[in-house]
Amino acid sequence: MSDEWVNNEQILYASSIDELFTIPFSGHKNAVCLQRNLVGNFSELIDSIEFKSNIYELTIEELLAKDLSYDVNLARKIILDDLKYLEVHGASPVLNIIDSYERDINFPFFPCDVYSFHVDRSPTPSSTFLCTYHGSSSEIVPNGYAVQKISIKKIVNEIQKSFNVSDAELDDFLKDNFFDLHYDIVENAKPTNLGIGNLWKLATDYPGSLSLPCIHRAPIEKKGQKRLLLIC
Repeated sequence: MSDEWVNNEQILYASSIDELFTIPFSGHKNAVCLQRNLVGNFSELIDSIEFKSNIYELTIEELLAKDLSYDVNLARKIILDDLKYLEVHGASPVLNIIDSYERDINFPFFPCDVYSFHVDRSPTPSSTFLCTYHGSSSEIVPNGYAVQKISIKKIVNEIQKSFNVSDAELDDFLKDNFFDLHYDIVENAKPTNLGIGNLWKLATDYPGSLSLPCIHRAPIEKKGQKRLLLIC
């Protein structure tokens, strides 16, 4: 099965940022991409920020306060325009510099962190928007190439054994601990890398959704290279 077929099964392409918001998800079409080739020095922008945490939220005020070179100013303008546009459309974007995410050590045989293929859930209709300006990029995979982990009997048996969960308590336990959001991909799955600079809209799991939620994961960061990620 070709990469083109896999991509066509899942991804819709927008010709403008306005279209990115208006294109509806349907069925297996649960990811919309606005492809972009961005200009500007995003790496230098990251280097201009001092912080000591694994994840640092960069504010608009900090961006505006920086005295930057011409190339970094180009990068800053793109980010500010993206933030403003998303906010105008009712989103609440966050700009993160990421060295690494926290690993889930509570369930070593079934980690529920963002490095695992998972879907996002919301109680109301919503989408996940994201753009990687610098560093490693997230991946998505068609739903037909993934299996919900809690559908695998040996995993469920291990959960019940490890946490002394009865059959009557099981469904609530799995949901309360977000086990039901996580997936294994099949052997011949070919995840799609979201790339640098592209702005994406991914379908979430919410009541009444007309599409399947988009299965995705964060990348393992390259040593010494931070990510600059917009997400909401």
